[in-house]
This record gives sequence, C-alpha cells and structure tokens, in this order.
Amino acid sequence: MLNEMLSGSTSTKRWRSWIGHRFNWSRRYKWAATLTTCFISLLTGIPAGAYGAANSQMSRSWHVNEAEFPYLSFALVSWNMGAGLFPLLFVPLTENTGRMPGYFISYIVFLVFLIPAALAPNFATIVVTRFFGGGASSVTINIVGGTITDIWKGDKERSLPKSIFGMTSVVGIALGPLVGGGIQSVLHWRWIYWIQIIVDAALLPFFYLILKETRGDVLLAKRAKKLRKQGRRTACARSELNKPGILEALKISFMRPTKMLATEIVVSSFTLWVSFAWGILFLFQTSVPIVFQSLYGYDTFQTSLIQLALSLGAILATIVNPIQDMLYLKSAKRNMERPGKPIPEARLYFAVPGSLIFTTGVFWYGWSSYPDLPWIVPALGIGCVGFGIYSIYLAVVNYLADAYEKYAASALSAASLGRNVFGAFLPLATPALYLNLSFQWASSLLGFIGLVLSAVPVLLLVKGEAIRARSPFMLDATYIVRRLLVGGTVLRLGILMRGSRVLRYLGVL
Repeated sequence: MLNEMLSGSTSTKRWRSWIGHRFNWSRRYKWAATLTTCFISLLTGIPAGAYGAANSQMSRSWHVNEAEFPYLSFALVSWNMGAGLFPLLFVPLTENTGRMPGYFISYIVFLVFLIPAALAPNFATIVVTRFFGGGASSVTINIVGGTITDIWKGDKERSLPKSIFGMTSVVGIALGPLVGGGIQSVLHWRWIYWIQIIVDAALLPFFYLILKETRGDVLLAKRAKKLRKQGRRTACARSELNKPGILEALKISFMRPTKMLATEIVVSSFTLWVSFAWGILFLFQTSVPIVFQSLYGYDTFQTSLIQLALSLGAILATIVNPIQDMLYLKSAKRNMERPGKPIPEARLYFAVPGSLIFTTGVFWYGWSSYPDLPWIVPALGIGCVGFGIYSIYLAVVNYLADAYEKYAASALSAASLGRNVFGAFLPLATPALYLNLSFQWASSLLGFIGLVLSAVPVLLLVKGEAIRARSPFMLDATYIVRRLLVGGTVLRLGILMRGSRVLRYLGVL
C-alpha cells in the first residue's frame, strides 16, 4: 500500500484526493462551513445574556425579593459553571469521535434544555436546566475553533476565520440582552425561550445539510476501516494505534488542563487576564440596567439597546484585526528559533492597546455616569469595553494555540474554565458594588484591576522567548515530524510493529 502511494499510478491520485481533501475543499465550501459554525456559535451564546431581560417578570411571578441579594443571578452562575466544566470533559473527545457528533449532540442537548426552562414552574428549575444548557452551548462553541483549524491550512488562511469566530463568541453573549429585552417588551418572559427553541430547531436541518466531518484523524480511520473491509487487513490509521478508552480520554482531558493551570505561568496569567475581561462582559449585563434606569429612567428594552454598544465595539475590533494578523505573519522573517514560522508573541501586538482601551472604557463608563450628561457618553465607554474584550479574548486564544501547539486544547480548556467561573460569580457582586461604592468608584475599582492585568501581554512581549524556554509543556509541545512531499501534499508516514505484523499508517499535517 505504501509502495502504491509513492508510485505514479492512478492509485496515487486516489490516495492524494482523500488524504488532503479537507485543505483542498473549495474556498466557497470552506467559507460556508466557517460561517455556518460561527453562526451556530452566535445562536448558542444568545441565551446566556437573554435570560437577564426577564428578571423583573420572574421576580413578580415567583415573589423573588432581590432587595438584599441578586438571587436571580444564580441562573447566570449555573449557566457559566456548565459552560466552564462541560468543554473540559467533552470537547477533547471530538478529536477521536469527530466534530459532527460533537456539534449535533451538544446542539440537541442545548435545545432540549431550553424546553424545561420555558416551562419552569419555579426558579430552581431554571437554575438546573441552565447548567446543562450552558454546558452544551459551550461545547458547541468550543468545537468551532477545531473546525476552523481542520479546514484552513496555515496561519495566513486561518487568520480571518479565527477573527470572525472570536467576534461571534463575544457578540453572541452581548446580543443576548437585546434579544431578551425585545421579546419581553411585547410578550411574556417565557417566549424568550420559546422563540429561541423555534428558531434554533428550524435551523437544525440546514446545519445538517451544510456541514460534514472535518477532523482528519476520524476521516483517515473511516478510510482505513473501509480498506480493511476490502481485504487490505494491514491498513490502519494512526489515530487507531494505542487509542485510549473513553474513561482514560476523559481523565486526560480533565487532568492536563488543571495541571497546566497550576504549573504554567503563561496559562495561569492569561487565564486571569481573559477571565476578568469575560467577567466584565457579564457584569455589564447587570450594571448597565442599574446605571441607565437610575440616571435616565430607561426600561428593560432601552437598556438592552445600550448594551448593543458592546457588540459594536467587538465588531469594530474585528474590522481592524487584519492589521494585527499582518504584523504576526511578518514576524516569521525574524524568527530565529523556527525560521519561517511566526513568533507566538507577535499575536500580542494589538492586545496591549486593546487591554488599555478596555481599561479606559471601564473608567469612561464610570466617570461619565451622571444624569446631566447625554446617554451617548457612557455608551461610548461601553463600546470601548467591547473592543477591548474582543482584543483580549482573541489574543489569548491565538497565543495559547501557537505556544502550546499539540497541548493547545488543554491550555484553551483551562482558560475557558477560568473565564466562565469569573462570568458566573462576578455579576453577583454588581448590585452591592455599584450601589454602595457609587457608579464612579465601582467602575474605578474594576478599571484599576484591568490596568494591573494589562501588564500580562507586556511581560510576554518582553520575556516571552525566555519563558517558553523554561516551560516543560511548551518545549514538549512542538511537533517534530518527518515530512514527505507527494504530489504537493505533505504527509506524515510511519511504520509500527504490532506483534508479528507491520502496520503502515498515515496522518495529514
């Protein structure tokens, strides 16, 4: 079989067509798959923020007194805790089972748990169902990044798709209050869930028709299995060799991220940095209604329109991000460690001003919160916060993926856990923070924390190479493979002895 591949026969063309097909798909289909999965990311993120728009109606329906404590925010806590824990366990499994089962199982679970939320007879039901809904939503969103890596070859091709994915991750959550506010202004709060169920369920068949499997190892395993049925008993995909069981895979997917979070200074510092920014994204869903209802007498829908500034800030950051990508790609000329490959720290050029814009926006929002100033002034500060959150989020995701390479999934899982924990618990402090310290000093406290954390990308820009040289995970993470160019397709080739049989295997770079 190996000889067949290396020969110039018709068989070579047949092998070449399926080995490299993910990268050889038409650009039209690649963009169709990318935009579809990013749209799924946006859809499944909306319920995270849409929930809060129903607070006043739920409070009256279930006689929840929030004068002393924001009890209704516990449903936001449960959503984010599910969002932090589920990807840690289940997203790595898609590398063995495939992206499509991961997408559709998590999407269907997400839909299923919207139904009891819509029918909830009490607040406890909302809290429980949102834990599972948030977990399923987060699994779906996290798989999108894997799909982009699967079908776009190299840093240059992936830059724009990754940028769009980062935007939908932030905008999906930021749009939630607008969707929820618009629905509750004309309908009962339960329609916030029913409308999402109807729309999301109606789109599911279209997603099924558009998307197909992208994970290379899974496609190779299917091909090898088909060849074995045809009589080529020695055909074997690399992913089938020493394949861990499900329990072992779950153990690895949980233990490695937690170990990295505890021992890797880059993972822990970046997790703290992005987690604070993500916590502010959710905190603003509570603080904006408090501030704008108090200053301008706005109702729930009007305050949800103000929160649209977060999305507009993230979209603006997406528009200017190609400059950051260009600077990153140009850094390959200066890379002495791995000539021709961009320097990981070059991912952080825009993160420094982005983090400062984020901090400035928090101060701006706080110190412009006076009734004699027009609403647009604090709204512009909110827009700066949205710009900064996107910049920080994308920098962290890209840097961890570049620096840790084959351990990228574990590093990103650790960061995801941290940011969802902050997103869960930081909003609980919002009412006490803004009502006891005043709007101005509450935002100032958050702004000073953001200013301190802005040192994280600066430190990595200055000392990144030295830090990477001392990191066991980063040193072990670099892929070292032998490459063979066959008709323009780069392959990994290997031979493994198993008992008395020689198994030949293939893997796509």
